[in-house]
Amino acid sequence: MISRFAQLIAAAVLCWPALAVAAGPVYDVDLYALMSGTCRNVTVAGRSYTCKAVAYFHTLRGRSEFTVVLDDPADKSHIISFSGESTERTQDNLFELAVDRMLLKSSDRPRVDGLPVPLVEMSTGSCRQVGSFITRQVSTITCAATDQNGKKYELSFESDGSPMTLRRLRQSTLPSERQRARQIAQLECRLKARAAQVLPRDTTAFMIRCLGEGDGKPADEQR
Repeated sequence: MISRFAQLIAAAVLCWPALAVAAGPVYDVDLYALMSGTCRNVTVAGRSYTCKAVAYFHTLRGRSEFTVVLDDPADKSHIISFSGESTERTQDNLFELAVDRMLLKSSDRPRVDGLPVPLVEMSTGSCRQVGSFITRQVSTITCAATDQNGKKYELSFESDGSPMTLRRLRQSTLPSERQRARQIAQLECRLKARAAQVLPRDTTAFMIRCLGEGDGKPADEQR
């Protein structure tokens, strides 16, 4: 079962202002949904895993992804995404995605802004979600894909009945690299405060201290 704390961590990891891809950062995510439940089966090139979180992303360019944060003790950055551009709603509660590539993130991948750049494997397959983004209810998600090297990837997810967390993101002027770094640092500090169970009255002081430690100067000197 995916814990609430794991969901918060996964949401922070998955939903940065930029999602790294092979060609560099892409800033066009306009919707994401985070599901709560259990991965009955996750297979990556013949190896079986459990998962920490499952999420859906949509971009302004029309690409969709079902992303899985794997529970891999040997690699805390192990994330896979079933990605494609062609979607279909064959029924009110059935959503299908034609998968044309797998995005594979791991700790040994190159990084952009501290985030692993995924290995892109051209693939064929599909994902099927029983449920509706409109009602925020999902029952199951199943995915199966095979890459050009014959490696297979599978996902079988079952909801615990909780409504999915759905966010629509407004697009604005792209932030500068310094602003993006600042945003990421703030998010990391908020996660540290949550993990340390900092009381609300002490959060501001904790954030100032945390941000100051990140770049070696007081927060009020940063622009």
